[in-house]
This record gives sequence, structure tokens and C-alpha cells, in this order.
Amino acid sequence: MNKSTPATPIDGAALLNEVEAFHRRFNIFPSEAAYVAVALWDAHTHLLDCFDSTPRLAFLSPEPGSGKSRALEIVETLVPRPMVAVNASAAALFRAVSGAEGRPTILFDEIDTVFGPKAGDNEELRGFLNAGHRRTGVTYRCVGDSQTVTPFPSYAAVAVAGLGSLPDTILTRAVIIRMRRRARNEKVEPFRARLHEQEGHTLRDRLAEWAEQARGWVMGAWPEMPEGVSDRPADVWEGLLSIADAAGGDWPKRARQACVTLVEASRANDKGSLGIRLLTDLRDHILIGIDRLPTVAILDRLNALDDAPWADLNGRPLDNRRLSKMLSDYVTADGDPIASRNIRTSGGILKGFFAEDLTDAWARYCPAPTSATSATPLHPSSEPLPL
Repeated sequence: MNKSTPATPIDGAALLNEVEAFHRRFNIFPSEAAYVAVALWDAHTHLLDCFDSTPRLAFLSPEPGSGKSRALEIVETLVPRPMVAVNASAAALFRAVSGAEGRPTILFDEIDTVFGPKAGDNEELRGFLNAGHRRTGVTYRCVGDSQTVTPFPSYAAVAVAGLGSLPDTILTRAVIIRMRRRARNEKVEPFRARLHEQEGHTLRDRLAEWAEQARGWVMGAWPEMPEGVSDRPADVWEGLLSIADAAGGDWPKRARQACVTLVEASRANDKGSLGIRLLTDLRDHILIGIDRLPTVAILDRLNALDDAPWADLNGRPLDNRRLSKMLSDYVTADGDPIASRNIRTSGGILKGFFAEDLTDAWARYCPAPTSATSATPLHPSSEPLPL
């Protein structure tokens, strides 16, 4: 009986170096961390069943001509069963993911046409992308004449490219690469599909072979997360760090450095919901050093903030009614909705808000204060009310 010859072990670190170098030939990414993250993401698509979740890879930029589509084109050569989707429907995607041909890696270019300001309602597609982040994710559809409710698996690796931003539900599940136009001194090699696709496919096949060798180690891995990375960011990076640890060399160190860099960058760019922005501005700019303030003074100060949305909310400034409604969505430490209370001033009794009512919400929802936070409250455009 002939025994099959064991496969020659592949040096995972060296292979990831080659994948990174392949990207560097054709892509200018905004940071070293981006090259590391994208190479690890390419590799993780070959081991998708080993992880509880898969991060979305998002190439985003404010303007066209920033290399997003080219980045997606290089990724396409390196991942298993790539499916290039532009304006694909949710129904087409979930049928492809659950099809007999095998799970595709979905590459969604021009994602701004789906979620941009002029794209209309795409809740169905958004739901598919959200559900497919986790291995247990399914999409339910009514099938057949009897309209039987049937679950379709949604778990799939997804990379997107587009202008602007994405819904928060997708951004928080993504490794975000914010692309820029190349500077005049930044040069890349022109990508010629007939010449270079085969090079990418050779790397793809070697990634698949290495993945089979590393599968047993990755399957049971619980990588150590960098300090300060937890919750959703930890879900995003767990699989990528497992890949780096399995590859060895300097990849575990580089992966964790990239993780911290990109997580901190995403936090800096994440303004959160409008409610969280309101809570944060109240803490950092309005109620500093004071324990209460009448509503009229709060509105005056909020609407005077630079680089804040309050002076123009769909053409109107923030008013008393909307301020009260937004804050009532949050609760005090006692579990009561945050509401205005009477404040006695020299001019009489005015309605206003107390810092003690907001403290619990600040601790739960707002990002940690930074050194750039103002040490004194913003002076309103009108004279402060005497308390």
C-alpha cells in the first residue's frame, strides 16, 4: 500500500511577506499597518471555517482615483472563489453563499452606490452583510408555493470599496483602510491582468496549501489581544491575529501593532451616533466645572460649537424639543429617563439639566476624554444666565 507523501511544510511568515510584497507592487496604502492587515485578511479567507466571525475589509476614500478598486482587484487574485459584485441584490448574494459551488469571497466595488446618500433604502442588503459577519449568521426567506420560511447561510468573507463611509453596523465590523490619492512621488507598478493575475493565483494556491497545514493550530487558537482592544474590535481582529501567530516570524508583533494603529484610527474617525455625540459634547464642552445649566444656555453653547452638527440639523438648529427627546433616550444611574429639571436662578425658575443625571450615560457611552478636551466650558455667544 502506497502512502501519500507528506506536503512540504510552508513557511507561513515568508509567504505572508510575499503576499504583502505583491500588494506593495500595485497599491499605495496609507500606512504600514494597512499592508499588514490586508495581507492577513487575504490569508484568513482561506481559513474562514476556523473562526467565529469574519471582519469586513473596507477600502474607503473621500474622492475617486484613490486606488480603492485596484486594491480590490489585487485582493481578487489572492482569495478563494472571488465573486465581484457591483449593485448585486441581497437575494443574489445569499443564494451564492449557500450554493453548491462553495462559499465565495464577495468583493463589492462601488459600495457607495448601495449605501451612499443617493442610494435609497438597502436594509435587506445591509441585513445580509450584518448577518454574514458571524459563522452562525443566516438570512431567512419564504420559499416555494407554500412560502415556507427557510434559513440561508450568510457567513462569507466580504471586502468592499467605495466613496465616503458606510453604515455604522458595517463599519464596526470592518478593518477600515482609508485610501488617498497617490502623491507625485509615490509610484506603483501598472497592474496588467494578463501578466500579473497568474502571479496572484500562484500565491493564492500557496495560501490555500499553507492554510491546510495551519488549520489545526488556528482552529483552537485564542490569540492574546493588545491592551485596550476588546468587544467588537477584538471580534474583528481575533482571526487576523490567529493567522499571524500561526505564521510566526515577526508577524505576531507586526499584527498587534497594526491592530492597535487601525483600531485607534477607527475610534478617532468614529463620531458615534448623534446621541453619543450630544452626550460627549455636553461632557467635554458644556458642563465642565458646573453641575447644572438651564436649557437655553445649553442650546446657546451647543449651537456655537465649531465642527459640530447642532447649528444645522437638516436646516434647523437644535431646539429644546429635540434636545429633550434625544436625552430622554438615555437614563440616569437610577434608571429614569434623563429629563430637564427646575433650576432656580436670580431671574426665576428655569428648566435645565444636571450633570449628575448624565454621569452614568457619560461613563457607558462616551469615549474616554482625551488630553485635547477643553479644561473650561465654551463661552456662549450671549451672556450666561445668573444661577
